[in-house]
Amino acid sequence: MASFVLPHALHGAGSHKVIAVHGWFADRSAFDPVRADLDRDAFQYALVDLRGYGEAKDAAGAYTTGEGAADVLALANRLGWDRFSLIGHSMGASVVQRVLAAAPRRVRRMVGISPVPASGLPLPPQQWELFSSAAHTPENRRAIIDLTTGGQRPAAWLDRMVRRSLECSDPKAFRSWLDSWSGEGFAAEVEGSAVPALAVTGTLDPALNAELTRQTWMQWYTRSELVELPSAGHYAMDETPLELIRAVEDFLRADEGGTAAG
Repeated sequence: MASFVLPHALHGAGSHKVIAVHGWFADRSAFDPVRADLDRDAFQYALVDLRGYGEAKDAAGAYTTGEGAADVLALANRLGWDRFSLIGHSMGASVVQRVLAAAPRRVRRMVGISPVPASGLPLPPQQWELFSSAAHTPENRRAIIDLTTGGQRPAAWLDRMVRRSLECSDPKAFRSWLDSWSGEGFAAEVEGSAVPALAVTGTLDPALNAELTRQTWMQWYTRSELVELPSAGHYAMDETPLELIRAVEDFLRADEGGTAAG
């Protein structure tokens, strides 16, 4: 497994290197709604597929955030990126926080979009049943997406999100990832970090919202910022793509660390 390379696509040719990691319900196509409007002159983005997703759907693995972080670092090495920024959506935010814990000097800036906290996200019994059975129950995936976007999104969009999720994820991996991102805590490994860290949350998301972020992310990262998008739920890439790009790229541009190796 040491030779495994995360499937990825590069976008842009800028000197500021950025690795973006998707969440539980999608592969790197999660970032499709924002790709066309990224600043390709300032940044170069590597969008990755974690094990069990997309082009890595059949890749063997433990399907844990720690393994995902090691894979991200291995990809950065392969690309020749000594320093880089990180973006993670939901579960992907847990992965990028693991990268920060493992290699803090290599991370320029970090962004979590509806971030799962480094403490994990323990679920009450009823929610655990909904989430844990979603691997093999499309209706549960749909219910989760509907719940986390405030019950305000069109039925056709919910159906499309479920279809994409089913097509791009392996059920066994999907189920294993849940155990890791919800149950494994590593906050002590990142607490006090001075790496600039932006959290972007959506007002319509009842779970991974601004309140939880203030209690977790904002407490651990000494140079943390929070942007709340009033019209977004859990899927800001789909719901408010332009607002999300502006918030993220404004934050990345504020870096004072000079050009990254590439």
